[in-house]
Amino acid sequence: SEKELEERIIDNLQMFLLELGRGFAFVKRQFRITLDNNSYYVDLVFYHRILRCFVLIDLKIGKVNHTDIGQMNMYLNYFKEEENVPEDSSPVGIILSAEKDAFLVKYALGGISNHLFVSKYQLYLPDKKMLENKLRDILDNK
Repeated sequence: SEKELEERIIDNLQMFLLELGRGFAFVKRQFRITLDNNSYYVDLVFYHRILRCFVLIDLKIGKVNHTDIGQMNMYLNYFKEEENVPEDSSPVGIILSAEKDAFLVKYALGGISNHLFVSKYQLYLPDKKMLENKLRDILDNK
């Protein structure tokens, strides 16, 4: 089922990022955000100790569309306003899409300029190809 597939990917991804050993600290799985009496859930939340920012991961089974990107931006704004402390950097979002034969990794940067992301954040976060390959490995080992 889609839910089981999602669980397996999340389990493996959580371990994968922690094994990278590049400052990732696990915060919570299915982090609930409540806005206007509606609940939303971020699949995985990490805190990156070196970058001093939250890293939010949202998994989509199927194509990513503009509503998924808008939802991630809502999560990023929520974390910036409600979860960050003054010393924290802006949070980073990662949208992972697992389709039948295509994998997409999209970094959502919220208020972070692309230049800053490339010069600072990219040093510590896994690159898109690495994440796409990990997704492929997880799905191939059903």
